[in-house]
Amino acid sequence: MDEFDLTGRTAVVTGGSRGIGRAIAHGLAEAGADVAPLSRSREDVATVAAEVEERGRDSTVATCDVTEADDVREAFDAVRDALGPIDVVVNNAGVNPDGALGRPEDVSDDDFGFVEDVNLGGAFTCARVAAEDLHERGGSVVNVASVGGLVGLPRQHPYVASKHGLVGLTKSMALDWAPDVRVNCVAPGYVVTDLTEDLAENETLAASIRERTPLDRFAEPEEIAGPVVFLASDAASYVTGTTLVADGGWTAR
Repeated sequence: MDEFDLTGRTAVVTGGSRGIGRAIAHGLAEAGADVAPLSRSREDVATVAAEVEERGRDSTVATCDVTEADDVREAFDAVRDALGPIDVVVNNAGVNPDGALGRPEDVSDDDFGFVEDVNLGGAFTCARVAAEDLHERGGSVVNVASVGGLVGLPRQHPYVASKHGLVGLTKSMALDWAPDVRVNCVAPGYVVTDLTEDLAENETLAASIRERTPLDRFAEPEEIAGPVVFLASDAASYVTGTTLVADGGWTAR
């Protein structure tokens, strides 16, 4: 369908060097977009940029710490210089470090703040930095949250708070930026990535997740890229302020 065609558009993907972000960069490129994957690792970004170019699209190498507004501005300016104005921002950068896991009284202020700064504050900063381009070009923001943004998860309080916040931010930003810019969210379930490697290798926990999931498996990163491409494209031209859940039915129970 032509509505899914992103030819002539420039997309930025934060956390774009691995896992879900890498798959999203590939998916956007296959839909026709020029894609700038961003992360703090120049080497990893260069690898994904080359993979975008192998798919026949333009890319560029830029690094970015989403918790630093000046760093974000510099990276987005580099993307504009290389690829042109920004049409799509995918806020995928996210963390859930070991220090932020545990009962509420076990999580330090620093660990709580770090997770919020990356997962929620980073998305807000990146969207604001791209705002002028997005409004001029009728652009789209896609925030990558989690099922942890819809339900509670024990021992993951900073992560759950940040992802609930991202779902709420999506709604409020969609209201303020309509009708020029659409803002939506994807909430993945359990996906096979570096972040879930330990979980997937724990046979008891992995089995309990699969048992609760009607599709009886973890997702592959590419299965999250499809919903993001949809929301970024004209196929979702009447969709804003919503959260698309891609969890194999995990939250349906």
